Amino acid sequence: MADWAVAWYVVLAVGVLVSLSTLIALARPGGRWGRLARKRLVLGVPWGTLLVVAVVAAFYLFVQDGLANPYNPVTIPFRAWGYFYPTGMLTAGFAHSGLGHVTGNLLGTLVFGTLAEYAWSHFPRERGRSSFSSLRTNPFARILAWTGGVFAATVLTSLFALGPVIGFSGVVFAFVGFALIRYPLSTLVAVLVSGVVSLVYSSLRSPTLQQTAAESFSRPWWANIAIQGHALGLFIGVTLAIALCYRRSIRPNPTHLWLAALVFAVDRGLWAVYIIEGSETFRLFRALGTALVFLLAALIASGAAASTRDLIASIDLSRREAAYGLVLASLFALALVAVPLNLFAVDDASAGIDDAEPTEVGDYTVFYAEGVENQFIPAVPLPGGNSTDRINASGVIVVSEERNIWWEEVSKSRLAARGTATVRLGGLTWHEDVRANRTTWRVTGGNQTYNVRLGPAAADEQSVVYRAERATADARIDGRNVSIQPVEARFDVVVSRNNDTLGRAAIPANGTETTVGGLTVERDERDLFVERGETRVRIAQRSR
Repeated sequence: MADWAVAWYVVLAVGVLVSLSTLIALARPGGRWGRLARKRLVLGVPWGTLLVVAVVAAFYLFVQDGLANPYNPVTIPFRAWGYFYPTGMLTAGFAHSGLGHVTGNLLGTLVFGTLAEYAWSHFPRERGRSSFSSLRTNPFARILAWTGGVFAATVLTSLFALGPVIGFSGVVFAFVGFALIRYPLSTLVAVLVSGVVSLVYSSLRSPTLQQTAAESFSRPWWANIAIQGHALGLFIGVTLAIALCYRRSIRPNPTHLWLAALVFAVDRGLWAVYIIEGSETFRLFRALGTALVFLLAALIASGAAASTRDLIASIDLSRREAAYGLVLASLFALALVAVPLNLFAVDDASAGIDDAEPTEVGDYTVFYAEGVENQFIPAVPLPGGNSTDRINASGVIVVSEERNIWWEEVSKSRLAARGTATVRLGGLTWHEDVRANRTTWRVTGGNQTYNVRLGPAAADEQSVVYRAERATADARIDGRNVSIQPVEARFDVVVSRNNDTLGRAAIPANGTETTVGGLTVERDERDLFVERGETRVRIAQRSR
C-alpha cells in the first residue's frame, strides 16, 4: 500500500473518531445507548440481519464467482427469467450484478434491516409475557423466525417481480416498509445515515479519485431501477408491519408517517415510472410517478393510522379495515401484474441466429445481431406517443431454450462505447466466458464502419461474426473518394471515382504505407492518412 494511501486513511479515521468523540462527550450516554439496543435485541446485536448479510455475501462470492471476479460476476443463470426457469426465480433475490450492486444492498440491509429487526424485537412486547415462556417468546426462535421471514420475502420479491430482475433490493425496501410504520422519523434518519455509511465505505475503497472527461456509454439512471420490484418489497414490509402494530395496539403518528413515506419514495426514485420503447430507448412518466408517490404516502398513512370508527355501519366495516384492505389490494395488484410476463415462454428462440455465427456454450447460444425483433420484451402501444408494435434488439444476444432466455446482454451502443465486453455464462456449479470485441474506424465527416469478433474468452482470438457496411469519407482527394470496408477479418481501403473502383488494399500496419488507386495511404498508430502530391489528409481514425 502506498504511503499516501495510508496517510489518507489516517485522515479519515481521525475525522470520524473526533466527530464521534465529540458526540459522546456532548450526549453523555452513560450506557444508555447499549441498554436501548439490549431492550429489544439479544446482546444488542441484530443477529438475524447479520446472518442474512452473510448468506447474501457468500452467494455473491462463491456461487456467482464474485471472489475471483468481483466487478463482473456470473449473473445470467441467476436472473428471474420466468416460472419456466425455477432456478432463476429462487436465486434472483440473492444474486447481484456487480460489486457496487451487492455492496449497496448489504449496506442498506445493515442500516434498515437492523431498524426493522429492532421493531420486530427478539423479546415479547405484550404485557405479561416473558422470554422463554413459550416457543413464540423464545428470543432465539424469534431470531430464526425473522431470518426465515426475510428469506421468504427474498423469494417472493423474485417470484412476483416484473422482468428478469436480480438483487436483494426488494427486501431492502421491505425492511424500510417494516421500519417505516413503527418508527417513521427514525427511518428518515436512517435514510440519511445510509448515505453517510456509503460515503465512508467509498472513502475506504478509494481515498482519492482522478477522472478524465471522456465519451462513455450510459443509460438514464432511472432506466436501471426495478421500480415494480422495489414497490412490491415496500408494500410487503408495510403490510406486515401494519398487522404487527394492530396486534400490539400501536397507532403511529399519521403526520410523521405520511411525511416519511413521501420523502423516502421521492428520495429512492419510486416516482420513476418508465417503459422500454426500444434497444436503449426509454420513456419516463414523471408527472404520473409524482402523483403516485403522493398517493402512496396517503395510502400508507391511512392503512397504519386510520381510526376504528365505522365507515359503513350496515356491513360493520371500519375505517381501519377499509384502509388496510386498500393496502392489501395494492400489494396483490403489484404482485399479480408480473404474473403474465413470468408465465411468458420465448416463442422463437432461434430468432436472429440463422443469419449469425453463434458461439455455443453448454445450453447457451451467444450471437451478435442488429435489428432483430426482441423475443422477450413486448412492445407497449401508447396513444399519441412514438410507440411501436415491436421492440428490436441490437448487440450481443444470449439464448437458452432450457432456461427460457432470449436476452440482449450487451447492447450495440454499449459495445461501441467500450470496445469489448465479457458475457459470463454458467449455472450453480460452473461458469464459462464469451468475449465480444468491436473494432471501429471513423472516417472524416462522422461516418463509421466496424466489425465484431465473438468467441470463447479462453481462445487466443475470437472470430469475426459481423461486418458493417463500408463508410465513405466526406473529403475528396483529386476527385477520388476514400472508403473503409470490413472484409473477412480485416479492413480494406477502397479508392473510387464516379462510382468506379480504382483500387483496394488492406489497411497497412502501423508505421507503414501502401499505394491504392493513385493515393498513398499511411498508418500512424490509430490514424490513417492519405497523400497525393502536396495534399495530406487524415481520412480515418480507429477507435481505442
